[in-house]
Amino acid sequence: MKFAVDLVTFYHPGFWGVESYEAVAAIAAADPRAFWTKLLDSVADAGVTGIELTFPPFDWRSAVAAFGSVDGVAAALSARGLVVASGFVVDLDRAPDLAGSAAQAHIVAETEAYARFVKACGGDVLVIGLPCRQTFNEQPPRFVDLASMGPLADLLNRMGAATARIGVRCALHTEAHSVFCAPRDVDLLMLLTDPRYVFFCPDPAHIILEGGDPLVVARRHTERIVIAHWKDATGPMPREVVIDHGIYDRHKPYFCPMGDGRVDWPAWATLMGAVTDAWSVLELDAAADPVAAIRDGRAFAQSMISA
Repeated sequence: MKFAVDLVTFYHPGFWGVESYEAVAAIAAADPRAFWTKLLDSVADAGVTGIELTFPPFDWRSAVAAFGSVDGVAAALSARGLVVASGFVVDLDRAPDLAGSAAQAHIVAETEAYARFVKACGGDVLVIGLPCRQTFNEQPPRFVDLASMGPLADLLNRMGAATARIGVRCALHTEAHSVFCAPRDVDLLMLLTDPRYVFFCPDPAHIILEGGDPLVVARRHTERIVIAHWKDATGPMPREVVIDHGIYDRHKPYFCPMGDGRVDWPAWATLMGAVTDAWSVLELDAAADPVAAIRDGRAFAQSMISA
């Protein structure tokens, strides 16, 4: 089984010797090459062979700026025995308006450019974050139904078709409190998207936060899994939680080290082992000692595989 790590693991200010997330971004801006050199050296030292890029300063354009070109990034990775396993797409998650044709054309073009980078750096998957749901009982209510998901499914199909021409697959991520995490929501968007162009990235921790059983959800769509996140959670969050720009911070108290939560890891490892070409991405929260956290996570995952 191939192991990668989500670069959000390196977001902890303590790892960079500063006090805030803003200061981490400032370090990256001041000397991008030194920032990325430390980052990639640490990933290699941790013993995984792939990375999943995420939001700035851990995004693909920041990497290109650091090493001067896409070829420069590929060379820096190769020198350390690394590849880009996947890239996380935040454009849908953070876009203010997905309805306009101009906005959708921009997203498709950006996704295609991202896919070309991922392919050049050894990967073949883009993990897609979906828009958030509305807070429960907020007025007027916006329903996640056939009418509202149809246009989104169409956009996802077009994104998948654009990246397929490059040899990269788009996989939808089960981000808690998005329109693609609760079991019924996953089934709906899987039904509405074309299985030749749109794939699946299950994340057990996020599914648990929404009150679902990750194994039940993943087994219903096993044939579309092309990558999976490995993360644990202690239990579901209250239905009434406020869903706004702070929702991701509200998730954090529910996440926990693998093995301390509700995921049935031996069963998860067996299921993911049957998906022979899928990367297993260790999605660890920002860690003060990310190298140790990645080593511990990888050792735990391997013990589940052999269990």
